[in-house]
Amino acid sequence: MAEPVLALGCALVTGAGCVWYLPALADLRAGAADRPPSRRTGALACLTGWATVAVVGLTLLVTGSWWAPCAVSALGGAAASGLGARAAVRRAGERREAARLWDRLTPGGPHPPGTVRRAAVAALTLALPAAVTAALLVPAAGTALAR
Repeated sequence: MAEPVLALGCALVTGAGCVWYLPALADLRAGAADRPPSRRTGALACLTGWATVAVVGLTLLVTGSWWAPCAVSALGGAAASGLGARAAVRRAGERREAARLWDRLTPGGPHPPGTVRRAAVAALTLALPAAVTAALLVPAAGTALAR
């Protein structure tokens, strides 16, 4: 495939990726006081990845060889995945710190996410089939009685 076609594809994909890189840009612009470090590092990883795609598109237009876009892609991919891994490690540390603070605040800690809604899930599990059955049988019974 010709390089200009691939460059056009990179431009279109980069334009469509705005749903990821614009919120990441907003996270970086918000400042350190508003966003945790893991989220800011993750946003930087996202922007690095999308900037890599844009630069690969530019290098496809400018150079005639394949080594330059491949080198840009490898370097940008390594940087984005390194930043993503760093963000994951930071997020794990932030979760441990939050768990430690919750443990100090309340001896039992906060309720685990699944325990609070178990009753609602059980009620829906029992009530939903009954409601569907009633919704199907009531009109059918009405039709049978009308005959």
